[in-house]
Amino acid sequence: MKIYFDNAATTPLDTEVFEAMVPVLRDDFGNPSSSHAFGRKVKAHIEVSRRNIAKLLNVSPAEITFTSGGTEADNMAIRGSVHHLGVKTIITSPIEHHAVLHTVEELSDKGLIKLIFVKLHSNGHVDLSDLEANLKANSNVLVSLMHGNNEVGNLLDIEKVSKLCRENNALFHCDTVQTMAHYKFDLQQLDLDFAVGAAHKFNGPKGVGFLYHNKRNRIKPLITGGSQERELRAGTENVYGIVGLAKALEVAYRDMEKKSAHIKSIKQFFIEQVKKRFPSIRFNGDAEGNSLYTVLSLAFPPELSNDILLFSFDLHGIAVSGGSACTSGSNTGSHVIRGIGQNLDHAPVRFSFGKYNTIEEVDYALNYIASLFQPAKSS
Repeated sequence: MKIYFDNAATTPLDTEVFEAMVPVLRDDFGNPSSSHAFGRKVKAHIEVSRRNIAKLLNVSPAEITFTSGGTEADNMAIRGSVHHLGVKTIITSPIEHHAVLHTVEELSDKGLIKLIFVKLHSNGHVDLSDLEANLKANSNVLVSLMHGNNEVGNLLDIEKVSKLCRENNALFHCDTVQTMAHYKFDLQQLDLDFAVGAAHKFNGPKGVGFLYHNKRNRIKPLITGGSQERELRAGTENVYGIVGLAKALEVAYRDMEKKSAHIKSIKQFFIEQVKKRFPSIRFNGDAEGNSLYTVLSLAFPPELSNDILLFSFDLHGIAVSGGSACTSGSNTGSHVIRGIGQNLDHAPVRFSFGKYNTIEEVDYALNYIASLFQPAKSS
């Protein structure tokens, strides 16, 4: 039996998305920057996709720029804020994705910004009082905080953070990679400056994403060369990826109520069974509170080595992770688990669920976990 519980890393391609991409891959090969009929047809695919995404998010099409994914979009927002919007201070948290952390740390090391890490509560949530104090004490600020943590699932109250930013004349960049298409976003109502999406996190293709940038903020391109993407992102567009991205977002919004209810039931069942059957396993973050319904991080007891544990799950056909897929191969331990003050001796294992998972798969995983606590049989 093969079970995929690593949907926070990437998701399977939806059949409807694949079918939407096939004609573009097979038939529509023109360069969208060409002025002839072949190019114009392909350019139309891009602009229709842009309009459809903008409509779902309640923004202007001009506020959507296609990128290679979430990491590029995060970089575009953060670096653009510093280089083009006068940002001198960035407030972030120690448990952000490395697309944000490595970027702000580099800018700080170069002396371009003052870097402030907001305090966290013991459950891993951002201390909004500390955020407010730092906003009041600094000027020319960009707040960069993720909506849903990719390792432990904690959710940020983006409405409150947005309000604090507006009250203190700060910009707000929200990394929404893990939550885009899992929740419905009205970006006008939320009043964000920047938000991001990556298609492969919601059953779309890899290698394509977007940056939402509020029209009041005029940034310049991170990648220069041609005049593509309204001169905000040079390079021939990933047209079939963009078509797949738009279709994946459409399907996600259409099916969100049914999909989210299904995934929530899987996570809740998993939590209840772990509490009932494995008292030595703890939960990382705010698993039973304000948490992303697709992510559940378990802290296994110290006698179960993390590396061996993940390898063992894989040998038994269960795909899980120790944290972010972007840091796989690192032996420094999870910066998120460290950042929320959890004991690194307790091996973190992230289970992340998608619309194709079933309760039967959870039962299989739970039975395997039970076998880990059984004494080895003597020969």
